[in-house]
Amino acid sequence: MDKRLTFNEEVENYEKWRPTYCDELFKDIIEYSHIEQGKKAIEIGIGTGQATRPFLETGCELTAIELGKDLAEYSKLKFLDYKNFTVCNTAFEDFECPNGSIDIIYSATAFHWIPEQIGYPKVSKLLKTGGTLALLWNRPFVSRENDELHQNIQRIYQKYRPSSTQIMEYDTERYEGRKKTIQAYGFREIVFKLYHLTRTFSSSDYIDLLNTYSDHRTMPSTTKVLFENEIKEAILRFGDVLYVYDTIDLYLAKK
Repeated sequence: MDKRLTFNEEVENYEKWRPTYCDELFKDIIEYSHIEQGKKAIEIGIGTGQATRPFLETGCELTAIELGKDLAEYSKLKFLDYKNFTVCNTAFEDFECPNGSIDIIYSATAFHWIPEQIGYPKVSKLLKTGGTLALLWNRPFVSRENDELHQNIQRIYQKYRPSSTQIMEYDTERYEGRKKTIQAYGFREIVFKLYHLTRTFSSSDYIDLLNTYSDHRTMPSTTKVLFENEIKEAILRFGDVLYVYDTIDLYLAKK
């Protein structure tokens, strides 16, 4: 199965537990892009619409692209009251619209699923000259040296998923690499910003969150059960409260 389709299996959990994004971030994108009524926008990978409403409220004509059928249907109903909203149940690679017709294309924690050599050139073709590319990623962070619970959880991850990449709270190498990639495909006036949020989870809520991630859902079933049980036990030992620190990186660029 295409890992992107695993999100389609957890629509309710995805809507409930996947993070939204801060008001400041949306304000920065809207100011940079000058998106407003009468302009056209594309969202790549809407999921259940965590990054959608602020754009709809500008009055722009927003087309959301979503590979998962159930996610597409959910978002269609969620934003039914907005006449400026359309959902296309397809992959971005297969989506078609006139070249040079879009004012802003944005993607929230989804653009990495599209091969670089396909995604960036296609975005450039669809955007008007002077149009905006906005890419943002939320990276939940649960590993702090001064937090014993986070260290316990990190050891559990290493036990059951030793090949998993540990997320860094400030990943300067990643930021610089992505900016260079965007520039390499001809985009200009690149702006990069970081935002920070904190979320609180109980043990059961955190497991629900984990089940919205493709790498967790595709674990062997026996391993998955053992992993989840140890995570739950660790959180329960520390009062059944886990803090997740979100770092959101935003990249803005002009065609």
